[in-house]
Amino acid sequence: MSILYAVGLFVLTIAVMEGVAYVMHRWVMHGFGWFLHESHHRARTGFWELNDWYFVIFATPSIALLLLGTSGTWGMWATWVGAGIAGYGAIYLGFHDIIVHQRWPNRYVARSAYMKRIVQAHRLHHVVETKEGTVSFGFLIAPKPEDLKAELKRRGLDGVRAAGAQDASGRVVERV
Repeated sequence: MSILYAVGLFVLTIAVMEGVAYVMHRWVMHGFGWFLHESHHRARTGFWELNDWYFVIFATPSIALLLLGTSGTWGMWATWVGAGIAGYGAIYLGFHDIIVHQRWPNRYVARSAYMKRIVQAHRLHHVVETKEGTVSFGFLIAPKPEDLKAELKRRGLDGVRAAGAQDASGRVVERV
């Protein structure tokens, strides 16, 4: 396998994972898997929450592909796809847990238009405490915050925390 093909497969896998993450977040985590994800839409009482099991669940295919690829059982394509899934997981960890939710305190401030957009979109996702009525399910691609606010208002603000309440990260919720 050429290095160009391998790197292309790695990058393609990261890109595809955004779609997989959207589908899983929208229809699994806010569907039948809400029993785990609900903890993520509530104020955290400790470092861990039930939602963290999703990190283990989503890491399993990556680990399996890495093992099957490096052992020669499935070929090098499996190694690069497994690495791409792990790469997406690392991006997710950095963006979601470190930057947005600050599970490890830091002083990062979003300055670029892109980072401001995805951070605000994710925070707007979290102003809704319920399984239904949420907006913005992607992590690296997000609609404009103005569109998300308009959609929340169109839905009648069902499930939206009251202004001044804290979100799951401990931040005070702004008016939508």
